[in-house]
Amino acid sequence: MSAGQAAGEEADAAAASSALPRVLSALFYGTCSFLTVLVNKALLSAYSFPSPIFLGIGQMAATILILYVSKLNKIVHFPDFDKSIPVKLFPLPLIYVGNHLSGLSSTSKLSLPMFTVLRKFTIPLTLLLEIIILGKRYPLNIIVSVFAIILGAFIAAGSDLSFNLEGYIFVLLNDIFTAANGVYTKQKIDPKELGKYGVLFYNACFMVIPTVIISFSTGDFQQATHFQHWTNFLFVFQFILSCLLGFLLMYSTVLCSHYNSALTTTVVGAIKNISIAYIGMLIGGDYIFSMLNFVGLNICMAGGLRYSFLTLRGDSKPAQPGDEENTLPVSKS
Repeated sequence: MSAGQAAGEEADAAAASSALPRVLSALFYGTCSFLTVLVNKALLSAYSFPSPIFLGIGQMAATILILYVSKLNKIVHFPDFDKSIPVKLFPLPLIYVGNHLSGLSSTSKLSLPMFTVLRKFTIPLTLLLEIIILGKRYPLNIIVSVFAIILGAFIAAGSDLSFNLEGYIFVLLNDIFTAANGVYTKQKIDPKELGKYGVLFYNACFMVIPTVIISFSTGDFQQATHFQHWTNFLFVFQFILSCLLGFLLMYSTVLCSHYNSALTTTVVGAIKNISIAYIGMLIGGDYIFSMLNFVGLNICMAGGLRYSFLTLRGDSKPAQPGDEENTLPVSKS
C-alpha cells in the first residue's frame, strides 16, 4: 500500500469518527423530542390536564435537581454562581421560558399532525437568525429544501378543517422562540464560559420562580392542584416521565447544537415529525383527513428528507466554537 493510499484511509477513518458524535447527538435529540411530544400530548389532551405552565415548572425543577445532584457528585461540572452569569446568559432565559410555555400551550390546542406541520416554520426562522446573528451562509440547494418544507406547511395548514386561531398563534410564537433558542444556545455553550450544563442549569434557575408567579397569577397552579387525576397512578407516572423527558429534551437540544449547526438541530426535529404526524393520523383521534392536507404533509416530509440527504453528503466535520466561521460557509449542515 502506498503512502498516499494510507493517508487517504486515515483521513476517511478520521472523518467517520468525527461524524459519529454528530449523528448520535442528532438521533438522541430526535428520540427525546419524539417521546416528549407524545407524552405531553397524552397529558394535555387525553387526560385534559389544564395546566401546561405547571407542567413546565415540573420540567424546570427536574432539570435543576438532576444537574445539581450531578454536580455535587462530580458527574458533571459547571461554574458556581457569580454576578457575571446573568450577563453571559442573556437573553437565553427569556427565550427559554417563552419557548417552553408556548410549546406546551400549542400542543394542547391543535391536532398532532397540524402541530407538527406548523412547527416547520422554525426552520426558515432558524436559517434567517443564523445568517443575521452568527453570520453563516448556506448554499442554494439547502435553502430550496427549506422552502419546500414551508410550501408543504402552507398547503397543509390551508386545508386544516379544525382551524384554531389561538393554537396557530401559540405554535408560531413557539417557532420564533425555538429558532432564537437554538441560535443563541449555539452562541452561549462555549466551554470556556458556562458550557452545556451551565447553560441548562442557570436557564432553569433564573426562570423557574417567574414561571411559578405566572402560574399562580393566571390560575394555572390552582387548576393543577385541584386536578382530579392525581390519584391515578398512570397519570402521575406520565407526569413524572414528562418532567424527566423535559430535561432530556433540553440536554439533547444543547448537545445536538454543540456538534451540529442550529439549523441541522431544527431540521432533525422536523424529520422526527414524520413519525409523529403519521402516528397521529392513525391513533391520535383528532386528525380530520383531507387530500390537500395529506399532500401538504408529504411535501413537508420530502423537503425535510432532501435536507437530510444534502447534510449527510456534505462536510462531516463537527462545528466547534473555535472553527465555526471557517466550517459553515462550505458546510451543508
